[in-house]
Amino acid sequence: MDYTDTDIECVNDLESKSLSKEQQISDVVVRVMGSWKFIITQTVLLGIWSILNIIAYFEHWDPYPFILLNLILSLQSAYAAPIIMMSQNRQAARDRVEAHNDYLVNLKSEKELRIILERLDIQNKMIQEMYDELLAKEQAKVVK
Repeated sequence: MDYTDTDIECVNDLESKSLSKEQQISDVVVRVMGSWKFIITQTVLLGIWSILNIIAYFEHWDPYPFILLNLILSLQSAYAAPIIMMSQNRQAARDRVEAHNDYLVNLKSEKELRIILERLDIQNKMIQEMYDELLAKEQAKVVK
């Protein structure tokens, strides 16, 4: 397979050119939801929700077993899962481009290594010829 340096594409450049608004939004959502800040914030909010409904400081708007809270969390999961999948699918496509670029770089490296090895082989043959000539001259001097 013949190729040129232009076949190797910068994945970051390709990605920044081709991202739609929806893809950018899904990346932001995944970045936020996959952070410790989100997990800690959600844990604190769930704890406050539960405590306020258990001790009834305010009116019980969601008495135990917290059906409204379960509904809210189910809705969050229902929307989060497809958004996360969109981001993962895009990342998989990016990984395929990176793998292809790695393959092209490996091909180029192999080609350059073959050229270097051929030159080293030629140099070894020339050195061996020079050594043989020197050895022959040395033996001729010894015979005289």
